[in-house]
Parts: sequence; C-alpha cells; structure tokens
Amino acid sequence: MLKINDLKVNYGGIEAVKGISFEVPEKSIVTLIGANGAGKSTTLRTIAGLKKPESGSISFLGKDITGTDTSSIIAQGITLVPEGRHVFPDMTVLENIKIGAYLRKDSLEDDINWVYDLFPRLKERSWQLAGTLSGGEQQMLAVARALMSRPKLMMMDEPSLGLAPIIVQGIFDIIREINKQGVTILLIEQNANMALHAADLAYVMETGHITMQGAGKDLLEDESIKAAYLGKKKA
Repeated sequence: MLKINDLKVNYGGIEAVKGISFEVPEKSIVTLIGANGAGKSTTLRTIAGLKKPESGSISFLGKDITGTDTSSIIAQGITLVPEGRHVFPDMTVLENIKIGAYLRKDSLEDDINWVYDLFPRLKERSWQLAGTLSGGEQQMLAVARALMSRPKLMMMDEPSLGLAPIIVQGIFDIIREINKQGVTILLIEQNANMALHAADLAYVMETGHITMQGAGKDLLEDESIKAAYLGKKKA
C-alpha cells in the first residue's frame, strides 16, 4: 500500500532521515520503533506532506505522492494522528470530530455514529469542551477525528505518550479494532513492547537509518531488541 524508497529528509539543517526504504502492506499494522531523535516522527510528517524530502520517493497505492501537499494526501486516504493529540480545547468533542471531515461534502452521520461506537465515552461527552477531557479521552478524540476523513492508512505518532498503563491497553485495543475494520496502521511508539505485540511488521530506526526489520513477534524475541528497547538484559 505504502512504499518508501531511499528517503532523505533534513530537519533544522541536519539530515534526520538518511535514505530509508520500507513498505506498509495493505490492512496490516506496521510499527517504527527507536530512540528519540531517530527520525521516526520526521518520517511520518514527510509522508503526511508536512515536510518536504531532500530526495527519495513515497508511493501510495501505486501513485507517487512525494512532496504532495497535506490536503491532497488526506484526500487520497492518508491521515496522521499527531504526537501530543492537538485537540481544539475550546471546542466541543463533537465539533472536534467534525473537523476531521473538513474535506468531505457528504453526510457525516454514519461516520459519527461509527466513531461513537468505537469510543462510547466520547458519545457521553459530545457537548463537553475537549480541553476538559482527560489525556486518554483526548487521545481517543484525536483518533476519532482522524477517522472522520475515512482513511485507508492511519499514521499514529506516540499514541500512548503520557498515558497510564491501563489507558494504554485500551488505546491499543482500539488500534487493533480499527485495523480489523480495514484501516491500515503505521505506528510510532516509545512503548516498544506494546507496539511489537500489536504489529504484523516492525522496523527499527536508529539515527536516521532502518537497522532491523521483521515480524513484530519475531523482534520481541530478538536479544538485541530486548536489551535496547524492552528493558531486558542479555543473558
């Protein structure tokens, strides 16, 4: 579905992404794991059209989308749930959800009901200001808003950041459910254990390079991954 080829991206005058190549198969969950500063967020922002690459290519469903503007990217079926959630605090939950469909001209009722089925807590808080929600509820709202564009591919940047462990489990349950309903997921996550358990395919990114790849379950058993990202010392 998504193919990245020899992508290079500068950030603040520094080459943050140094010629990476990877693929995201349709209807899969794919994760990029790695330390802060590895270039993961820059990669997602470039795919989303928020950054321009220095070189390389990005193709989606066989079409070259390299350097395409963000609105066109969304219209083609890619959406990004940003790190930090970025809900509109002085607008209601429902108003925030509707903003996710700003490019659409058709009826939103079925999709609003769909995201409310996924997130019953948001339905209960439809008329509550988004800024008064808990961190977990704001993350749910950010995902619901992204789903309103009817994405084929949803990218998520650190969905568990700052959330309590029990809330994190709930967020990953929702990610799996969204994927079961046909949405492909590309995920960046500091919680490597949760990410690898969820992922069909995983890539390890270090200092702008992809250094390892494999099935999520296989990387969970890799001794170097255990030592570097799962807090387990080598035997």
